[in-house]
Amino acid sequence: MDRLFALFANKTAHVAGSPLTFLVCVAVVVAWAVAGPFFGFSETWQLVINTGTTIVTFLMVFLIQNTQNRDGVALQTKLDELIRSSNAQNEFMGIEKLTDHELTALHEKCEAAARSNQATLDRTRAERRRRGHDGEAAAKS
Repeated sequence: MDRLFALFANKTAHVAGSPLTFLVCVAVVVAWAVAGPFFGFSETWQLVINTGTTIVTFLMVFLIQNTQNRDGVALQTKLDELIRSSNAQNEFMGIEKLTDHELTALHEKCEAAARSNQATLDRTRAERRRRGHDGEAAAKS
């Protein structure tokens, strides 16, 4: 059942996001608007579009959410595998389960490390320029 629903949700999300589907929806709305004068812009005429769009929106929310959840899990799994198989810190695996406060603290830690690395890189570049190494690299290029 899960595989069948996943296949259905993916296909539906793909079709729903296509330009052709958008044009069909625009055509339906235009046809509905053109039909307004023939129905005297009655409450029934308004109810048709309101009910139709509400039902489609209601169902699409669940299909799109299912697709997004699956994509999110797949992406996290890929990132976790890259982290696991590289020299990256394993503490980043599974961080999507942390609280907002824990994520903020980890983000601040990463920003501090990035600033420190940038400062070290800037000092190294300045030292290389001071020693005249940048000129040699440019002459070789």
